[in-house]
Amino acid sequence: MAGLSGTRYGLWLRMMEATMTAQALYRRWRSRTFEEVLGQEHVTRTLRNALLSGRIAHAYLFAGPRGTGKTTMARLLAKAVNCLSEGGGKPCNQCSICQAINEGRLLDLIEIDAASNRGIDEIRDLREKVGFRPNEAQYKVYVIDEVHMLTNEAFNALLKTLEEPPPHVIFVLATTEPHKIPATILSRCQRFDFRRASLGDLRHKLNRICESEGIAIETAALELIVRSAAGSFRDAESLLDQLASYGDDEITLAQVQAVLGTVSSQAIGELVGHLVKRDVAGGLDLINQVVGDGVDPRQFNRELVEYLRGLLLIKAGNGASLLNVTAEALAEMENQARQLSTKALLRTVRLFNQANLDLKASLQPQLPLGLAFIEATLGEDSVAEKGLVSEAQQRAGQEAKAAPSPAVSPPAVLREGQAVEGDRTTQAATADTSPQPPSAEETPTSLEAPPTSGVTLERIRLNWARILAEIRPHNRSAEALLRSGRAEAVEGNVIVLGFPYAFHKERIEEPRCQALVEQAFSQVLGNPCRVRCILVSKSSSRTTPQPLKTPRSEPAKGEGKDRESKEDKYRAIAEDPVVRAAVNKYGAQVVDVQ
Repeated sequence: MAGLSGTRYGLWLRMMEATMTAQALYRRWRSRTFEEVLGQEHVTRTLRNALLSGRIAHAYLFAGPRGTGKTTMARLLAKAVNCLSEGGGKPCNQCSICQAINEGRLLDLIEIDAASNRGIDEIRDLREKVGFRPNEAQYKVYVIDEVHMLTNEAFNALLKTLEEPPPHVIFVLATTEPHKIPATILSRCQRFDFRRASLGDLRHKLNRICESEGIAIETAALELIVRSAAGSFRDAESLLDQLASYGDDEITLAQVQAVLGTVSSQAIGELVGHLVKRDVAGGLDLINQVVGDGVDPRQFNRELVEYLRGLLLIKAGNGASLLNVTAEALAEMENQARQLSTKALLRTVRLFNQANLDLKASLQPQLPLGLAFIEATLGEDSVAEKGLVSEAQQRAGQEAKAAPSPAVSPPAVLREGQAVEGDRTTQAATADTSPQPPSAEETPTSLEAPPTSGVTLERIRLNWARILAEIRPHNRSAEALLRSGRAEAVEGNVIVLGFPYAFHKERIEEPRCQALVEQAFSQVLGNPCRVRCILVSKSSSRTTPQPLKTPRSEPAKGEGKDRESKEDKYRAIAEDPVVRAAVNKYGAQVVDVQ
């Protein structure tokens, strides 16, 4: 080193040696024996028995999520088959072969990254070198990592070699996506599926590392690292290594949250509290504050879904045994779970789970979270069972709504199946087929003063998607038929539905289907509703629909033959068994007939 004095050169050399010898925690703490491997007993036991009995396969496939020990297991296998001591299928870690593998300098252990060596030329080169004898060891072990990245041509070139390799060669293929590997390759390998690490195994491994490395860490901070690792040993150890450099003395929970970009559990609990109280403004303010502080919205959403999952576990009765939270946090979660119905919790989890997907394409990070919160809070009517209120609050709301309000003339009680003034003919036809709800006592009916239900066309159109969603789980065919129509008018508590085709109208008028539609309208709108179906022309105005007096009205002049012909085609197609099966199973609908 020209230009450097002897003292400065020696200092520089020591710094370089220290840099070169420094290793990441996950590399220093790589398992060196089968006993040290955690969470993969089904793999280690099979391999050890195969080594003891001498039934060593020529090709193995290690499949599983990242950081679960696939490459580590491949190195252990290479040590075990080449170990110079008689260890009974166990590497001794003392002989020259074991030490060379531990230090990464054995020439007979060839690790290939298929992501960067994925072409046919690289595989041809491998085929040429496979025939050479090992330099030092008994077996030459090829470890091909992320093997699913190879091209189809490369896989085809590897087939023959993989099927009949030389006796001194062992192939170990590792992948995180085994479904992308051709079946011809899979059939030539012994496959082992690696599992994600359990929370207990991760906690045990990190505690060992902290004790040996002298790393001080809070229990809550360690738990957050374990949960954020998602079953990956490497992710957990890398995060611990990063935090050991971040903090001065002890790794705290706040430091882990700062590195991960997460929020405190207090903020999550506070947001769910706004959800319970139906406080839209408070919840949106909290979301904006959290995202404005630089927290990753997707990470925030994941923690919220995990918190809601905890409420579901508590609701199911086994939350205390499965949740790893403090007694104070558990008490707060139990209090919130009591105030939310199970259906409401399920719906909220689905909404925020969908928001996680929407966050990928959203230009405004707060928007998907805000929309999910609003829909979870106010998306269902308070009378419905799915609303985010307790059952006691629901009953109180229903009683308040059912209580008579002071009026000049007593309101009329309209029973189901009863006709409204001005629509006696059509309602009489549907009254016989509609189910009659039992009533405690008979109330005189006045046709001159229909009750004010509060149902308007605007409300129906705003809640149309919710009405369809209410019908979908019970009858996909009815939901598909209703999509082809629309609300034309409201006559008291009777909703007039218009359909462009007689077949759709007739199917909705079937007793079971009509009862389901009326129930959905009543459930969503919060008022008892009846429906009446009419035919409307595609080209006619929908603001003033003309109801049909009979099921078969005379068609307009010039379009009679076309309409009858198209309706006949619709009816013929709809009665087809294949079409019926598609409608009933998948909610399909006939869009048009040529």
